[in-house]
Amino acid sequence: MTDKKPKIRICFTIHSLQSGGMERVVSELVSQFSKKENVELHVILYGRSRRVFYNIPENVTIHKPTWVFRDDLRLIFALRTLMWLRRTVGKIKPHTVLSMGEYWNSFVLLALKGTDVPVYISDRCQPDKQLGKPHEWLRKQLYPKAAGIIAQTQMAKDIYNKKFGHPNIRVIPNPIHEIKLEGTTTDKENIILTVGRLIDTKHHDRLIKIFDRVKRDDWKLVIVGGDAIKQNGKKKLKQLIEEKGLTDRVILTGTVSDVEAYYRKSKIFAFTSSSEGFPNVIGEAMSAGLPVIAYDCMAGPSEMIDHQINGILTNQFEDETFEQGLRHLMESDEIRNDFGEKARQKFQQFSASSISDKVFNFITDGSGS
Repeated sequence: MTDKKPKIRICFTIHSLQSGGMERVVSELVSQFSKKENVELHVILYGRSRRVFYNIPENVTIHKPTWVFRDDLRLIFALRTLMWLRRTVGKIKPHTVLSMGEYWNSFVLLALKGTDVPVYISDRCQPDKQLGKPHEWLRKQLYPKAAGIIAQTQMAKDIYNKKFGHPNIRVIPNPIHEIKLEGTTTDKENIILTVGRLIDTKHHDRLIKIFDRVKRDDWKLVIVGGDAIKQNGKKKLKQLIEEKGLTDRVILTGTVSDVEAYYRKSKIFAFTSSSEGFPNVIGEAMSAGLPVIAYDCMAGPSEMIDHQINGILTNQFEDETFEQGLRHLMESDEIRNDFGEKARQKFQQFSASSISDKVFNFITDGSGS
């Protein structure tokens, strides 16, 4: 009788598990890791909101502070959270920690400074994004202390090499949730879909204006995403929709729990974001067999979309070119179906099981292969 292998304790740290790309990635990684033998999983949820939007397997332990974060005592409660995070990791005694979020990785590295726990980090933003002087100073001081850095793209790795000089940076794309197809292409509707929070950098307003200029009354534009209260995105977009007389043809769904249903019934995915690290929603659209037209923003889209093979890339803010490409897709079933099939084939490179194995290997033995 052989002895059982000791369990590998892995701890994820993240400030939120609400609806969002980074949160979706963590939920996918946790779900895939939970299927492995001899793995004990913990998620430390330390941000202000403790709500869990995504399904987390029952064999994963979620740790949350028991108090409500007070903004009027921001510094005191930030320090309290930092000490709580350090104590919680100390009780778990993980073999490895994976921290997510460019605004939060420094917080986790600071909380665990002086411990012997290896901390791996992953930023989720456009790699050259400037986070402000305090954050940039902290990153330069603390990122070199991380056990390793996960870069989502080769471009991100090159930038991080120059910025932080870290010897252990690995390019691992996001694990993409696969949209299981149901029915046939005849079940689809004339819908152009986009998915993303109603924030300025997604440029939903530009997409609405492009859609208006196409002048196809038999098509609808569906925008799936939660509002950003501080930016008043929903209010501004509703006003634009009313001004253009598009209330029957442009739909703002808000946050939805079953976004997969929209992928399945749509025919085109359009993406006008100008700031991305690695856009999960493009991968999800590709897995659903949708041709994607997107701005070729700095990082992400060009590593997923092969121009005029499985989708269309346009220069950022060249909206006339975007309009021409969108019209081209709307007018041809043959091109949409051809691009969509090739998009599904390309998606396999980003499947959740394959990518999760690379992350697991990197944070447990440093290989990432």
